[in-house]
Formats: sequence, structure tokens, C-alpha cells
Amino acid sequence: MAGSQWELPPELCCRPMAFVALTGLDVVYNAVHRAIWDAFCANRRADRVPISFKVLPGDHEYPKCRTKRTSYEWYIPKGILKTGWMNKHLNLVPALVVLFYELDWDDPQWKEKQSECATKVEIVRTSLQGRNTKVAVVLIQKKTPLPPGEDLVASERAAALCNACDLSGKSLFVLPHTDHLVGYIIRLENAFYEHAQTYYYTEIRRVKSHKEFLNKTTHQLLFVRHQFKIAFFSELKQDTQNALKYYRTAYSLVHELRAHETNMLEIKTMAGFINYKICRLCFQHNTPLDAIAQFRKHIDLCKKKIGSAELAFEHAAWMSKQFQSFGELFDEAIKLGLTAIQTQNPGFYYQQAACYSQDRKQQAQQLCQAGASYPSPEPLETQSGALDFYGQRPWRQGHQSIDPPDAEKEKTGILALQIKERDVPHSELIIALLSNAVAQFKKYKCPRMKSHLMVQMGEEYYHAKDYTKALKLLDYVMCDYRTERWWGLLTAILTTALRCAYLMASVKDYIIYCMELLGRASTLKEDQKSRIEKNLIKVLMNEVPDAEPECDSSSVSAARSLWSDRMALAGSNELTLEVQDYIPFIQCKAKFQSPSFHVDQPIQLQVFLRADCPHPVSFNKLAVSLSNQEYNQWCVVEETMSLLPGKTKCYNFSFVAKTEDVGKKIEMAGIEVMLGGDSGRCVFVNWRGAGGDAASTHEALQASRSSRRWGRGMEARQALDWDSLTIQHSTMIISRVPKISVQLSHQPPALNNEMYCISLTVQSQEEGVAKDVKLTAGLKPGQDANLGQTTHVTLDGSKVCDDTAPALLPDVPLGDLKPGEKLEKCVYVKCVSTGPRVFLFHVAYSIDTTVEGRQIVCKCHKDETVTIETVVPFEVSVKFVSTKFEPLDRVALDIPFLLMTDILSSSPWPLLLASSSLQLLTMTSNTPQLQSQLQEVVLQTGESASECFCLRCPPLTNSNSTVATGQYLISWRRQSSSADSPLIQTTVTLPHVILESVPLYIHADLPSFGRVRESLSVRYHIENRTALVQEVEMAVEPSDAFMFSGLKQVRLRILPGSEQQMLYNYYPLMAGYQTLPQLNISLPRCPTTNTHTLRRFLPQRIFVKPQGRQLDDASIAAA
Repeated sequence: MAGSQWELPPELCCRPMAFVALTGLDVVYNAVHRAIWDAFCANRRADRVPISFKVLPGDHEYPKCRTKRTSYEWYIPKGILKTGWMNKHLNLVPALVVLFYELDWDDPQWKEKQSECATKVEIVRTSLQGRNTKVAVVLIQKKTPLPPGEDLVASERAAALCNACDLSGKSLFVLPHTDHLVGYIIRLENAFYEHAQTYYYTEIRRVKSHKEFLNKTTHQLLFVRHQFKIAFFSELKQDTQNALKYYRTAYSLVHELRAHETNMLEIKTMAGFINYKICRLCFQHNTPLDAIAQFRKHIDLCKKKIGSAELAFEHAAWMSKQFQSFGELFDEAIKLGLTAIQTQNPGFYYQQAACYSQDRKQQAQQLCQAGASYPSPEPLETQSGALDFYGQRPWRQGHQSIDPPDAEKEKTGILALQIKERDVPHSELIIALLSNAVAQFKKYKCPRMKSHLMVQMGEEYYHAKDYTKALKLLDYVMCDYRTERWWGLLTAILTTALRCAYLMASVKDYIIYCMELLGRASTLKEDQKSRIEKNLIKVLMNEVPDAEPECDSSSVSAARSLWSDRMALAGSNELTLEVQDYIPFIQCKAKFQSPSFHVDQPIQLQVFLRADCPHPVSFNKLAVSLSNQEYNQWCVVEETMSLLPGKTKCYNFSFVAKTEDVGKKIEMAGIEVMLGGDSGRCVFVNWRGAGGDAASTHEALQASRSSRRWGRGMEARQALDWDSLTIQHSTMIISRVPKISVQLSHQPPALNNEMYCISLTVQSQEEGVAKDVKLTAGLKPGQDANLGQTTHVTLDGSKVCDDTAPALLPDVPLGDLKPGEKLEKCVYVKCVSTGPRVFLFHVAYSIDTTVEGRQIVCKCHKDETVTIETVVPFEVSVKFVSTKFEPLDRVALDIPFLLMTDILSSSPWPLLLASSSLQLLTMTSNTPQLQSQLQEVVLQTGESASECFCLRCPPLTNSNSTVATGQYLISWRRQSSSADSPLIQTTVTLPHVILESVPLYIHADLPSFGRVRESLSVRYHIENRTALVQEVEMAVEPSDAFMFSGLKQVRLRILPGSEQQMLYNYYPLMAGYQTLPQLNISLPRCPTTNTHTLRRFLPQRIFVKPQGRQLDDASIAAA
């Protein structure tokens, strides 16, 4: 039997749905009928009832119903389940036959058509004779029917039609062919589904009724059969819970059957079918743990039911199919939303299926005779071309006794099965299952399981003689085994890969795997390594290698022919192998002796080689490739060299760097060793970078741990220890060490906006002349971008630089420096903003020198950096006061006031204030000339200098209430700077003032002091500042300190722009500061102006001296 025998029948694997036959529809030539059929079957959504529809002709012959058995007393069953039974109830015997007939209620030929319809119903009933299948009639009508009860004609004719066709009212339907056809069809479907449910319920009852006639002695098979049928009908009825219950009962009964060699296959087949149904329903009910438990139970019960020993491969095939089917069910459930985990996923079941397929292959190789011929006549043929019962042998169908009826037929049948098994593509089956398992383990992130199965796939491809695919898979997984250091596994895989490479005559792959099997990762014995090394040498000498052991003899002869062809090709004698990702038998490590070299030093690098093979190995070339290929010519050895097993050999190279490579990194791009020679085959073994292979990183880590553990006492031994050698794959070319001194002199901190002087002294300590000395000075690059805009550097200290001066002066020529010569340079820095800044002073020069006999020009440089803090030199505060030195919130128009400035030094160095000035915008000076009061004033830290200016705001034409005052300019420098140093001018913007206009301005003329009991004359000037005549009411309040003469209370009228004067004589009574009599003023026409506002310009107090005595001559003489 072919491998397809073990496939589960499609009728078992599909979802059982109620079968409904539709008759009377001409879907080919009648457009209306075609539309009805499309509405039934096209684009069925999941929410529609599960029905399988078929269009059948009206006189279709349905399967004949066997005569009902009245007694089971003498009945002996021939098998458990007939092969056609499931298909019969899924696709041949309908639960309901629906007759479609075009007939309207008002049809003029009603009688004739009613009779025709009844005839067609009778034909259907006749073809279904003996079956419980329901019959229904659907009338296709052109008009939309009226609601029930309103159309009396329709009701009468419907009853007449039901009577003529012998139908119940529930079996007659009307289908109007209108725009809402799909809606009517869905309602019809639901009605059909109810009829189908009734049919399958009846069938279940009919099967159950047989139970009372059965006995457990001769009818064991029928118990299983009936339970299976009840379960299957329950599925058709969509009662999956009851179906699961009956399947479980059937499964228990199947294992209660008496098992022997003749019926073992039938029992296992039915057990597999029922198990499949149970697991499928468990997954459908979202109880995956029940499905897994059922499957494990199934395997435990069946794994030892092997049957005939001569057909043991059949048991392995059946077991493989069980695991594969469960894996497919599991995977299908996952796609529908089930969640799987790493330790429980379909991959394990596919893997186990593959294992049983491998067992099947081995057993087939042992049991199937190679020289036997196929028996004749064909023992596997049957009269009908198919088996009557599932799981039975074709040559003894229906036989249930323990011994076979014909021993000779049994023998020829088994021989035929064995010969057929030889033709089964076992490797293809195994690879397909392993591929499914790999996909699952990859999905659930199980990398080691994936690698393990890929190795098995590779080995299967090898056995199937598909060496290309085998090598591709094995090469893929070898990377993982190298990384994880599974040397034993890697060696086994490499051995298989080497066989594949040999049988393919793939020279490159053969050499790579030979090199790796000779290496330190290989666990082969010495004699095996010696054989491989000899084969490798043969290939290098362009000779055919010896065959690998355990290769198929027929494949070996074909491989030798391929190898001979390969050796005859003249153009393929050179091979390049990249071995960085392998573990070859030659190890390579290289290092520069220092991570950096000065340009006037020779660059030295070392290459270490070591061979791990059993015998010495020779090579003809060693070359190191560098990132700058111009140096490669100095790193080549072309001569015959040899490596002894386990011994480290060192090769030294030296070259001089070019001056243009200063500041660049030189890296090893690769190392190349040439095996073989011109007479044979040249193999260039390449390591990327500075050598090392797939195992080097871990070995270096182990070596470093070992050295830390044992301390420095092992240094002598470790000097030659391979694992302790470190790789240094790059070196930096740095400039020659400068022999000059650079000194900076300055007085920090820098003051804001000043020309800060930094003195630079450069002295040469070179033995020759330092040529082309250049200075780069200024703000060090890489700082905040805002600092670059607020820092200016210049060499001219005679004037203050402007904003166009750069932040960095590049390449300022300083000439040549002779040995011991010294030069000085001053750099001036202007910092517009405060805060720290890093300044760079870079002195570069060139000098002639000799390196290993070569004259080169070295460029040297010396860098000095300094961080300078910039601070504010002084703080300026400004305030406005009245002429009485009272603070002003507002300034009255055309009335004098005072501007007070205060300069507080915050500089740690003394400051010289050269001068100050005011630049007024709207204000005018109340004095004839504004002169600075701070000329040549020196301020120490924390000292303050003040100035006072008398200003007046003239009447303005515009109505602005706020005006700008102007600027305050201060010229200053450090006192310690030279006299010709430029002065720094600091500009302070004066605050805006709020203006107000007063209707009346009153001021007084009075002497600076008075004397007790001496008359004091005070004149008040009253000016009208408005355009109206103002009435002024004045009253003088009495005072204890003064008597006065004048008008105590007066009412005046003052014309616009004119002035009135009031004269009073005050007579002081007490000495000291005395409050003058208060003047109360009110303006009836300006009620918003109060007395306080008007008299704020008047003096409040005056100093009164005591009364003096007249000195006579005697007093004077006494004094």
C-alpha cells in the first residue's frame, strides 16, 4: 500500500453539515433559478446555518435503503464501519429534499399545475422509498404575498396543494422573486435546518433502537459502530456536546474488542478515527487540555499494538500519522485563537511524527526484501476497487476470526505490502514533518530544538542523496553549535557535511570541512585526523582524495568521476577561503605592538601562527592587508615556511608611517596564508581583521580569567601561551612629541567688554630649527554656539575691537625658532557676556628628522588650554528724585528734578573711571553745562561712586505719558593697564519716566536759614500752567514756631500762563529745624488736584539759628 493509505479520509476531517437536496432548479438555462441557487451557496457568512446544498434532478436515484433487519440473533458483523457510510450521509442521502416549482396563487392553469406538482413530489418520494428523508415544496412566485390571513384565495389553494401532495402545512413555502431575495432565502434556510434537525434526531432514535437486540458476545463490533453513527448524526445535527459524549463511548468500546493480528489494523484505524473526532471537538469547545489528555491516552493504549511483526513498519506509519494529525489540529486551533507556549506547541507532535517516520524507514529497510518480485495475481485488488470496511486487508475482507482463512494468500499479501513499502519516499515524508516542526519551534522561539531538527533534516537529505540541500542546512546550524561550543555535535555534523562535499566533489566545501575537522574543535581521534590531513594534501596537490568512510558505494564511484573532472579543469586551481567564522586547523593572531606610534617611530606588528593538525604543515606566503594599502608591501613574506603541530610561530613586520597619516588610524583589514603551490592547487586562507576565529573570543576570556586567578607567578610560562596572546587590530599615528614650551600669563578674571590681555611665551628646546611656527589662539571649538558670537580675539591691543573680530585666530605666523630661542606674543580677548570660557593656544611647527635612515618632515604641535571666568566690572543703579531728594514715581512737566547715578565696583582689580556723560533724548539739563563728577576716580572692590544731575522735562507736543530718558556713558579701564590702553565705554540705558502735568506750579524764594526773633522774608510764586483762568484759594496755617505777617487767607484769579506772587514775613520763635507754616491751596476749577499735590514743590522746613549776642570790646579782649 502506498503512503496515502494512512491519510485520514476527507469525510472524517471535514465539518459535518446537514445535507439538503434542491430539485426543480434549472441553474444553467433559467436566470431566476440561477439567482436562487447563488443566494443559497455564494458568499455564505459564518452566521448562516450550517447546511450543505446540492442541486439534483427531480428523478435523481438516491442510494437504496436495505431491508430493515427484524432480528440480530444469527447476524455476525463483518467489520466496524463501512468505508462509504460517512460519505453517504454527507453527500448522498439528504436529510431534506426540497422541490422548487413556479406557481402563483392566481395562475389560470392552477389545477393542471397543482397536479403536476403533486406528481413531482410523488416521484421524489418514490426515489427515497424506505428513507426517513423529509420532503418540502417551495413555490417560486413573481408577486410579493399578502400578510397571512388576508389573501383567502392563497389560503384555500395552499391547503388544496398540501392535500394533493400529501404535505403538512409546515412543508410548503413561498419564495417571491423580488429585490429581497437573499432575506427570503435566509428565512427558508432556517426552516430547512429545522426539518434537517428532525431527520437526524429520528435517525439517532432509529440507531439507538437497535441496542436492545444486541449481545456482547457476537455483536461487539456493532456496539462501536452504533455509537460512532449516533455521534456522527449528532454532529450533523450540530449537537457537538452529545457527539463528544458518544465518541468517547465508542472509543472505550473499541478498546474492549478482542484484538489479534488479523483485526489489529482495523481496531487501530477506528481508534485513530474516533480519537481524531474527540480531539477536534475538544479544540472546538476550547478545552485544549482535554484534547491533549485524550491524545496521550490514545497513544499509551495503541503504541504497543504493533500487529504482524512482518508489517511492523505499518504500525510506525500509523503512529506517525496520529502525531501528525494531532499537530495539524493543534495548529488549526492556534490559528483560530488558541494560545500555545514553548513547552506545549504543535512542533513537538510534528517532531514525534518524524521520529516514527524514521522508525518506519528503518523497519522497512530491514523487513522489505530487496530481490523479491511482486506476486501475481494482485493480492491487494478488490472487486469494487475499494475496501468494504476501514482497516481491513483486501485479500480477506469481512474475516473476523483469529486465524487467517488462507495462509498462502496471507503470505503473498504481506509480500505485496512489503514491496510497495520499498517505493514509499520515506525521506520526503520525514523532511516534510521535520520542516513543519522547525517552523513551529521557530515561531515559539526554541532555537536549540530548531537546530537539532535541522540537523536531522540535513541527514535525511543526505540519505536521500540531495547533497546540496543537506549541506545548506548543515552549514546553517553549524554556526549555532560553534557559538555554543558543542564540539562533539559539531564534529558529527562536520563529518556528515564532509561526506556530502566529497560526494558532490565540491572542492571548496571539502577543503573547509577538512580544515575544521583537523582543528582544535574536532573530537576525532588522531588516526582519523591523519587520514583527513592526507586527503587535504592530496586535494592541494590536485589529486583525487580517498573516499570518506560509510559512503554509499554507488555514490562513491560517481563522486570519483566528478573529482577527476574537477582536477582536469585548469582554470580552477586558486581558491580563497574566508575562515573567520570557522575553526580551522591553522590559528592566526596579529597585533600592533602599541595602540599608538609617533610618526618618527617605526610601526611594528607581529603575526602569530599555530597549527593544530597531527602532522607539520607548510605554506608559501604570509601577507597582512592594512587599511592603507601603500603599507602592504612591507608586510609580506614569500618563502616556504612550516608550522609544527601545537607550536606557535611569530613573524615580525616593521614600516615607517607617512606624515600625512598623522591623526589617522591604521587597521589590519585581513591576514592571508597561502597553502599549496603553483604545481598543484593554491588555497588562500583569509582571516578578517587581525585574525581569530569562531572560538577565539571565548578562549581569550577563559585565558584572562585564568591569569587573574593564578596571579603573576605564571608570567614566564604564559609568555608563549597561545590563549594569552591578545589581538591589537589597529594603531593610531600620532604626531611627534613637541620639544617646545608654551607659557601663558594673564590676570583673571576677565572683565566684561574689556580688552583682556593674555601673554604667550614660546621657547624652543629642539636641536634643530623649528620652521614655520604658527599660532592658533582663541575660543576652543566645541563649546556653546552663543559663546562664539560673544567672544572676540585680536592681536591689536591699541583699540577696542568691534563685533567683526573672530572668536578664533587661525594660523598666525610667528616665523622660525632657533634652538633655545624664545618669543612672546600678546593676545587680546573681548568677552561680551559673562561666564566661563575655555581658550586654546595651539602652536604648530615643522622640523626635519630621520627615521630608520629616511629623511622626513615632522609636523609637531603643542596645545595649552586655559579656562577664564568673565565677570561684570561694576553695577550701575539709577533713580529719579525731586529737588528735595524725595523719590519720584512721576515727573512733572517743565519742573526741575534730580537724576542720581550710583556705580558699585564688583571687580577684584582696581578700576579707573576716566569720565562719564549723559546722552539725553527728551530731557534737558537744568544747569548751563553737564560736567562729569567722576573724572579720574579710582574704585577699589566694593567701593561706590555717585553722580547727580538736575534735569527738566520740557512741555511735549505729543501726549505720551511715558518717555525715554537717554543713556549714561561710562569710560573706564583697569588701573593696572598701561596709560595708552584703550578706554572701554559702558553704556547704561536710563529707565523711562512717567510724565504728569500740573495745573499750578508753586515755588518759594527763601533764605537758606533764619534767626530767632529776626524777620524772615518768604515770597511764593504761583504760576498758572493751564489755558484757563484759575481761581486759587490760599490759607496759611498757624505754627507754634513762627509768627507771620501777610494775608492769612486770600482768593486770587490767575490768568493763563501768568504768575502771581505772595510775600510773607515769618518771625521765628524757636531755634533748630522748624516746620514752616503750611500753605493750604485749593483750585475750585480743578477738583482732582488736592493740596498735597500742589504744595509738594514747597520747602517744608528751615533751619533757625539761635539769637546772637553783641560782642563788646571787653569781651573781645577777654577772649
